Amino acid sequence: MAPATSTAVYVAAVPLRAAKGPAQLLMSAGYSLGQWDLQHFMVLLRPDPARAQALVFDFQPQDPEDVLAALAVLSRSEIPGVVRRRTLRRIPDRRCWLVGHCDGDAVGAADRFSERWPTGLVVGDHDCRDYTNGLVEVLTREKRVLESLRSAPGTGGAAPPWCEWFSPFIFVFYFCAPSSSWRTNIVCVLCTESFVLEILFLNLV
Repeated sequence: MAPATSTAVYVAAVPLRAAKGPAQLLMSAGYSLGQWDLQHFMVLLRPDPARAQALVFDFQPQDPEDVLAALAVLSRSEIPGVVRRRTLRRIPDRRCWLVGHCDGDAVGAADRFSERWPTGLVVGDHDCRDYTNGLVEVLTREKRVLESLRSAPGTGGAAPPWCEWFSPFIFVFYFCAPSSSWRTNIVCVLCTESFVLEILFLNLV
């Protein structure tokens, strides 16, 4: 049992941000379908167990809704990132896991880690997952916590195989949503919906 003075450490997942409209809707859909690679990960600290309030630490692009951020996803090029610290009124009910406890000054340790974190973001090589893994290791000594969560039962880490076909269409919306006409976006939505329904049908029969 953790000491009374320890700080609870959580990992939470939320949908990736994208340009408003179809792109964001599809990002939310990928999150709902359990696409582990289409989620943004954060570290939450709850210093006072008697209060629901939590501190959130995460690493993301400076402008997640910029089309250049989408291009960087496909090209694996570096874009400006930012480490954020903010307050939540309570721990989320969904996609949030208690991963350990930290004795001592957990908030101070998280602040020092964030100050040293390089802010050049490369999706797949130096992104929110690396930040989350690194900060959790500093606080709890558990290595590669996201890999452990992904393989654990009941965490939603393993999506159905057909979901992998869904990912490229989400990235298409990164490009077409900010600049294309509403007619183009409707066509994209209908084509994607048709494709996903076909995959679902093939996996159900």
